[in-house]
Amino acid sequence: MSSFVTEVLASSGKLEKDDLACKVSKLSRKVEETKEEVTDMINKKYIEFMPSMEGAEELLDQVESVSKDIDLLKSCIENEYAKLKQQLEKNTAVIDLLQHLQEFDTAIEEYHRALQEKNYVVAAKQHGKARASVDALKAWKDTELPLVHALSSEITIQRENLTYHLGEEWQKLAVWKLPSTKTVLTSVKSFLKTALHLNRGGSKGDESVPHALLPSILQALSIQGELHKKIKLFGQVLFKYMLKPLIIYPSLVVEVSSQPEQGAVLSLQCTETKAEHPDPSQVYTKVLTVLKTLHEHLFGKDSSPKNENSKVSEILGDLIWEEMSECIIRECLVHSIPANSSQLAEYSEVIKQTEDFESSLKEMGYLIGDSTDLLKYARNINCHFASKKCQDVIVAARKLMTSEMHNTVKITPEYKLSIPKLPSSSGGEKERKESSKKRAHYDQQSLENEKQLSPNTLCLPVCRISESVQQLMELAIQTLSEVVGSSPQCAVQLFYTVRNIFHLFYDVVPTYHKDNFLKLPHLAAIQHNNCMFIAHHLLTLGFQFKPHLPLKDGVAYFVDLVPGFRRLGARCFVAQMNVQKAEMLERLSTARNFSNLDDEDNYSVASKAIRQVIHQLRRLGKVWQDVLPVNIYCKAIGTLLNTAISELINKIMMLEDISNVDGERLRTLCQTIIEEGPLVFNPLPDENKNKKYQEEVPVYVKKWMTLKEISMVLNANLQEIVDRWAEGKGPLAVEFSCNEMKSLIRALFKNTERRAAALAKIVK
Repeated sequence: MSSFVTEVLASSGKLEKDDLACKVSKLSRKVEETKEEVTDMINKKYIEFMPSMEGAEELLDQVESVSKDIDLLKSCIENEYAKLKQQLEKNTAVIDLLQHLQEFDTAIEEYHRALQEKNYVVAAKQHGKARASVDALKAWKDTELPLVHALSSEITIQRENLTYHLGEEWQKLAVWKLPSTKTVLTSVKSFLKTALHLNRGGSKGDESVPHALLPSILQALSIQGELHKKIKLFGQVLFKYMLKPLIIYPSLVVEVSSQPEQGAVLSLQCTETKAEHPDPSQVYTKVLTVLKTLHEHLFGKDSSPKNENSKVSEILGDLIWEEMSECIIRECLVHSIPANSSQLAEYSEVIKQTEDFESSLKEMGYLIGDSTDLLKYARNINCHFASKKCQDVIVAARKLMTSEMHNTVKITPEYKLSIPKLPSSSGGEKERKESSKKRAHYDQQSLENEKQLSPNTLCLPVCRISESVQQLMELAIQTLSEVVGSSPQCAVQLFYTVRNIFHLFYDVVPTYHKDNFLKLPHLAAIQHNNCMFIAHHLLTLGFQFKPHLPLKDGVAYFVDLVPGFRRLGARCFVAQMNVQKAEMLERLSTARNFSNLDDEDNYSVASKAIRQVIHQLRRLGKVWQDVLPVNIYCKAIGTLLNTAISELINKIMMLEDISNVDGERLRTLCQTIIEEGPLVFNPLPDENKNKKYQEEVPVYVKKWMTLKEISMVLNANLQEIVDRWAEGKGPLAVEFSCNEMKSLIRALFKNTERRAAALAKIVK
């Protein structure tokens, strides 16, 4: 049954086209006949008037008249021809319009028939033809026709209709079972409800639905331009709920159950494992299981043409590969990097597994290209090993630096850091041994008759350091040991990481423990020892590993860090010393300048201040005992005791009037210090060994003899003072100047002739 469009074409278009053609043909013939008649007439006139020139003017007039007639006739013919041509073009356009309408009508009829039969490829193609016809109509000059708008709306509606049907069919082919939207996806259990049902797209028993409907759906989606969108949404869900969990959780596995003539079901199951991080081979196996199942049941060659299979697999691979490879690197390969260089050789197996993994993906069409970021990461193991090692070392070092410092270990001159035996870096070992023997022989000869050095020369004195600092040095040595057998790039990176450890210590420890260093004298002493311990070992640390480090000549290794660490330790301890001095002076300031001690209250306050100072020194002596090296201990206690003595002497020298009672009590205070001061020197736990240092108090206390002399003066008469001055050569003259001694005599004795005589003898 012909349509309305067909009838219009049959009844009008064809007839009008034939009539116009006939008219044009007749006009063309008429023009030719007229030209021939005019030509014959001119020839005849020329022959008739040629013999005689008498009728020439008449002939010219006739020729001119005929030419005008010809021109007029020609103009009429051209006008008529232009009108007919314009009409022909208009009729041709109408015919083209009617043809597009006929094509649209045919395509829409075929589209509806194919859609009803679920022949989606034909439906998509016919819809494309109908859309092309509408586009052609829109290009016509009268695009504002209501008919064109109606056809445009119809083609849009049918596109949405087809897209809806394809979407419904797609959802039947890949059915997801996902966790609840309220479930927080942070554990293995939250993914155990995930499953993907893959249907084949029809069955042989169902005659109304063609077998293997999937290829038709995929091709139709491709024609409609919706394939990429559908695969993108599918890939997002696939990665989020299946691939990513399989990569992250070692205990999560995928189980595939096949259903004959229907498809397969992918579900996630949990297994017991003690692994904290997934193994690369297990991850690759789980991911390939999922993608192979998709390839066989959804995108494989049994269910789609080869070109569509490649296209769909390529689209899915392109959409998920970057995110999936980053996840594998971040959650798996990073944790598979060896912890030490001895395990690097075993990592070649991981590289091969990665290569096989990518080869399988390429065979299925998911991956295109020769080298990917995943394989590059696996092959660049030396660089990643160095980076991870350096990062782990810095993290471990910082943890040690911020740990408690109270736990200490005792360092003796015999203490040595444990350095592993390093292999020879190159040839020439025999020559080096011979050279070493020659040097040893020469040294022995040159020192035979000279005084030998002590075995403890250049050794650390006995002291205590933090256990964390000892572990820090061991960490540095262990890291440097990794350079043996490493690539040059890795060796250099490890070397500078060790340097960064010490830079980090220099910056972190003083800041992190700042308050404790000021509040706790014990920690300040330990920090002092820690810095000296590090500085001591930095002197030789670089040279022990120099043969195995690819560094240029002239590199300082670690020696350049030594002065900084020494200053750091000294600065910390000096700050604590200043705190102790301030406390001591604060206590002495309560003694009311040691004046008017004949008053019981004043004497009680002064005596209390002296006792508090002695107590403070005893407490510090106990805190620093067996911690600081003996020489540092004695210097520190001696400096603080000297501060107290200097303050007492200065206050006494400032007194203008000292009564007998004042003098006696001042002497008592001085004697308290003289008697109890040496007892604060207890650098060693063994009391018997401390007597040596208690007898050497004058060595460490600069004002000790001055205190003894002033104590004597406070209880002496004028003659005893003059005798002890001994004309500027006695003990008093060593400790006091003339003015100081005269001032003290004036304060102690009344103004008499005897005092005047004594003052006259105080000269140098």
